[in-house]
Amino acid sequence: MVNKIMTNTSDHNSNEKISGLSFEEKKIWEIIEKVPDPEIPVLTVADLGIIRKVAYNPAENIAEVTITPTYSGCPAMDVIAMTIRMALMQKGYKNIKIHSVLSPAWTTEWMSETARQKLKAYGIAPPNPQQSVCHPTAFQAEEAVQCPRCNSYHTKLISQFGSTPCKSFYQCQDCQEPFDYFKCH
Repeated sequence: MVNKIMTNTSDHNSNEKISGLSFEEKKIWEIIEKVPDPEIPVLTVADLGIIRKVAYNPAENIAEVTITPTYSGCPAMDVIAMTIRMALMQKGYKNIKIHSVLSPAWTTEWMSETARQKLKAYGIAPPNPQQSVCHPTAFQAEEAVQCPRCNSYHTKLISQFGSTPCKSFYQCQDCQEPFDYFKCH
């Protein structure tokens, strides 16, 4: 079986991610890259960078996909795996294995630039390019987060947890709008 590790950096586009794959693996990638994230419907699993490997075993006719959750307790992973499986089944794949791996741990650096732009347009502040509170000594510090609506940095943390555990809840002090911030990971 051939395993291809996907590169998950915002500097790579979809064509570069599939360049070393076989014809069948490219077909699998093209199917699953359109699978939406169930918690943030404007993003796909490819936008998030959670697709780690795509493999196809022609001898056993098995399509394999390896994904990494955005955090170890992500409740959406079962739905994502099921949606990937359904998307592949709709395209004729019958033998499908979905693997979930925790190491290396997912990071917001794996999100595409397109994902960051989609989040902002949707009203969710994307993760900062350079995180200011992703280390233990600064964990309790409030991060400077830009409002996705008016672009002000005059914002205030309301809650460490927003609409999903991977987001925190902020309010802009200029436009007064509340918004989610996709936390650094």
